[in-house]
Amino acid sequence: MAQVPTQDKIVLITGASSGIGAACARTFAAAGSRLILTARRLDRLEQLASELEQQFQTASHLLQCDVSDPSAVTAALTELPEAWSQIDVLINNAGLSRGLEKLYQANLQDWEEMIDTNIKGLLYVTRAVVPGMVSRNSGHVVNIGSIAGHQTYPGGNVYCATKAAVRALSEGLKMDLLGTALRVSSVDPGMVETEFSEVRFHGDRDRASSVYQGVTPLTPDDIAEIVLFCVTRPAHVNISDLIVLATAQASATLVHRQTE
Repeated sequence: MAQVPTQDKIVLITGASSGIGAACARTFAAAGSRLILTARRLDRLEQLASELEQQFQTASHLLQCDVSDPSAVTAALTELPEAWSQIDVLINNAGLSRGLEKLYQANLQDWEEMIDTNIKGLLYVTRAVVPGMVSRNSGHVVNIGSIAGHQTYPGGNVYCATKAAVRALSEGLKMDLLGTALRVSSVDPGMVETEFSEVRFHGDRDRASSVYQGVTPLTPDDIAEIVLFCVTRPAHVNISDLIVLATAQASATLVHRQTE
């Protein structure tokens, strides 16, 4: 069976300004896709789009958008130029973690940010994009989940809950799309070295770097290649849920660290 082509397909990536989102942009650009890149940091998107245009001659459409703002999402995605309106692949990547405190000691604002971005943001973007896919009977939604959606760990309470929600929403969306040609995948990484830990610890770089000490973690490029793999499988193949860990990681909490 032939793989699903990515040449000239329109791929929307949320949280595209860094980490896994930026890596997905580079990977799909190399595969010949046209990209709609969304993030809050427009300067980073512009820098990335320039890089992709120079290296791959990639056409990009940039949207400065906070996915946790439903009105901003609706405005951005309902007012796309005609040439960009038929989205073939949606990569719901925008997400974050805040804090690592016990639930009864946590900062309420941290909870709000995680729930608003990881759950509501994914829902708002999906709600705006999928009707067009259904009307064309074509499309693929890839949600970036986490091992945290399968296994809770100490201090991860609300973050793990949001990623469990992503897993449930992915399953539920696939059920709702049964009978269509649309596909839904959840790619659930373990330890990936990005800005994730720095964001979690509110900019404490020393604490963030200690997360990866003595370990060779996954890279954003590793995850981007897996996302591309999911999207390019033959049309009758739907990779529903894929967990990927670093070799040195066996579970959400079990990590082997090398000592000097």
